[in-house]
Amino acid sequence: MDELRVIISGGGTGGHIFPAVSIANALCEANPDVKILFVGAEGRMEMQRVPAAGYEIIGLPVRGLLRPLWRPGNIGVLRDFLRSKRMVKQTLREFKPDVAVGVGGYASSATLNAAYELGIPCLIQEQNSFAGLTNKTLAKKASKICVAYEGMERFFPKDRILLTGNPVRQSLLNDSLTREECAATFGLNPAKPTILLIGGSLGARTLNVSVMKNLSRIAASSVQFIWQTGSYYHKEIEKLLDVKGKPTNLVVTDFIGRMDQAYHLADLVISRAGAGTVSELCLLGKPAILVPSPNVAEDHQTHNAMALVNRQAALLVRDAEAPEKLIPLALETVSDADKLQLLGRNAAAMALRDSARIIAEEVIKLARQA
Repeated sequence: MDELRVIISGGGTGGHIFPAVSIANALCEANPDVKILFVGAEGRMEMQRVPAAGYEIIGLPVRGLLRPLWRPGNIGVLRDFLRSKRMVKQTLREFKPDVAVGVGGYASSATLNAAYELGIPCLIQEQNSFAGLTNKTLAKKASKICVAYEGMERFFPKDRILLTGNPVRQSLLNDSLTREECAATFGLNPAKPTILLIGGSLGARTLNVSVMKNLSRIAASSVQFIWQTGSYYHKEIEKLLDVKGKPTNLVVTDFIGRMDQAYHLADLVISRAGAGTVSELCLLGKPAILVPSPNVAEDHQTHNAMALVNRQAALLVRDAEAPEKLIPLALETVSDADKLQLLGRNAAAMALRDSARIIAEEVIKLARQA
């Protein structure tokens, strides 16, 4: 095969963007001469994140459907979709890709529908255990469907499914770290049990409320906490802590630059149940309490969490119950060595490794067959 040319489309959230960039990086490793073009949605996160990763991207005026689906505004959404599809068809004719890859998100639907109509082989990657609307509608047009969970034949044609897992940040897989150096980074004691609480780059309001309601319980414990509030809530929380008093065993930050160190130090992780985070927890074999966000399509975070809970690989606390139950359960769990070992071992058993490389290999196979 001569020069490999690949279109990668999707985005809207980090959970879509990171796998897309990881697949692109793996393609570059496998074939340094590959030409890659990203297609995203105007005004969405990918329009900044993808160029920052070193790749060219074009934006489409595509938007998500309004819920419920019969809302009049969806007429305009459909109009933008058709316009986006015409635009991306022109791009496909000019770029001449061998394969189109979709990772979910608004732009992915327009791009892969257009690619299919032009006879370009399509591959989709579904991060969640409950398939999103975009990928479910694209499934019949995809030659290969890469998934992260077993049992996905309830959404996709069984003969096209490949269990690959989700690409995760390779920087997290740092075997040279010691507990002592990681504790020093956060100003903590390496001998004390540590809980890492992460709510994503913007933060998670419920997780933050859960901490604020339990400050006295945290202060009275012998456990250390690393609390990532997220940028959106950080200033408000700092003001509240100035009034209420910040426990000395609580490290508060809006952003964690060295997540590899934070994960390494953590004896227990509290998190939302986004697909990327869940894959990281499994790969690192970390015991976790998951609090699925109720504000996502098809409640897919609950499905992600239950895939682990059903295998005794994580604990689950419902969002509405978290302010009362989360911190007490975390303090109880982190002091139970047998429970931590069980959760961590079962999580590690669910890990799927080298996901980006395997997906890249499938992309190259499709290009060779074209």
